[in-house]
Amino acid sequence: MGLFDRLRGDDAERVVFLGIDGVPYDLVQDHPDVFENLTAIAEDGAAGRLESIVPPESSACWPSLTTGVNPGSTGVYGFQDRETDSYDTYVPMGSHVKATRLWDRVTDDGRDATVLNVPVTFPPSTRIQRQVSGFLSPSIEQASSDESVQRVLEDRDYRIDVNAKLGHDDDKTDFIENAHATLDARHDVFTHYLAEDDWDLFFGVFMSTDRVNHFLFGDYATDGEYKAEFLEFYRALDEYIGEIRDSLDGDTTLVVASDHGFTRLEWEVNCNQWLADGGWLSYETDADDEPDSLADIGDDARAYSLIPGRFYLNLEGREPDGVVPESEYEAVREELIADLESLTGPDGREVCKRIVKGETVFDGDHDDIAPDLVVIPADGFDLKSGFGGKDAVFAEGPRNGMHKFENSLLYATDPDLDVEGSNLFDVAPTILDLMDVEHDGDFDGDSLLSV
Repeated sequence: MGLFDRLRGDDAERVVFLGIDGVPYDLVQDHPDVFENLTAIAEDGAAGRLESIVPPESSACWPSLTTGVNPGSTGVYGFQDRETDSYDTYVPMGSHVKATRLWDRVTDDGRDATVLNVPVTFPPSTRIQRQVSGFLSPSIEQASSDESVQRVLEDRDYRIDVNAKLGHDDDKTDFIENAHATLDARHDVFTHYLAEDDWDLFFGVFMSTDRVNHFLFGDYATDGEYKAEFLEFYRALDEYIGEIRDSLDGDTTLVVASDHGFTRLEWEVNCNQWLADGGWLSYETDADDEPDSLADIGDDARAYSLIPGRFYLNLEGREPDGVVPESEYEAVREELIADLESLTGPDGREVCKRIVKGETVFDGDHDDIAPDLVVIPADGFDLKSGFGGKDAVFAEGPRNGMHKFENSLLYATDPDLDVEGSNLFDVAPTILDLMDVEHDGDFDGDSLLSV
């Protein structure tokens, strides 16, 4: 549906969704002078805190946000998942998402969807109007759903992602410049396609925010060296959101949301090293080789971990060489919970804020690789799960910001949205209701539209 269709009397509601990956609600609330446009949206529309999902990892969050269902139905649990009946692991891509995406529902309803830079969407879909897949796409050519999209990206110096390696330098100047350049190019492409005015759903994600938070959030939280640059980056983002809001007509609702919150990172916690130190995990490798994958675990290993904070028992009948009998599953899991509850950091604080049993949050046709436990850490403890190469459980790295389960956000220009008590699963049904797209209601969340 294009402009001339609407001039002929088609007044179907449209939605522009802008994702701002990892932006915490409190950051916006605490700095109305930086976020003038989001603050104005809250005053005239609706705004509030969203609860993220378990685990609060972008690779799991975006499939859930864009489908309205939990990882047990999407089949994506984190940045690294395990093959069924195997110790082989893989990095989930769009083809691994098993649930129906929001834009596919819109397309099936006879409407048009432009989808840009959403994580876990490679390879791009060719059945919708147009798509540019998100981070981990190998090239602009391969991220583009067709040649015309590729030309638009190349003409505007589009970047698939921020160069995170620059964030490892003590001097963050080049990283900050790269983050701004990535943000600018993303906005340029977004506004180009918004101006095409041929879409019913426009769904675009700014992921540069997550990268900036990982390397500069600690500076912000502690009044550090790069606090001013951190806030200036967000001022630029907010101005772009304001420009997009001002360009929309009265039949279009703007929704802005993040997939998880953020907080300061103080310690990286090497979970598999902790499991090895506690006798839960062992490895079998050649004498001169370091273990580097899940496939290297030993025959007597009782548990292992995958990022972020997912713990699995090495269970008979589920893992290829499982050693924990199914009859002892609950007892062994409770033993692991007790050990995790006793884990304290170098500062004496408990590492685990909350320990979630898998079956309480994962349910669906693809829960066969669901973790047995997920740890939601206390602020400051970032749970890592590499295999080998780590001598210490606690370490410090180049990042000073980490994901947080609480404190994601949702802002919308429609005042009829009731955001209080909402979560990521509510976003997809809300957008469909705003667009009057009929659906089967098979979601883990509910529409926030109150009328």
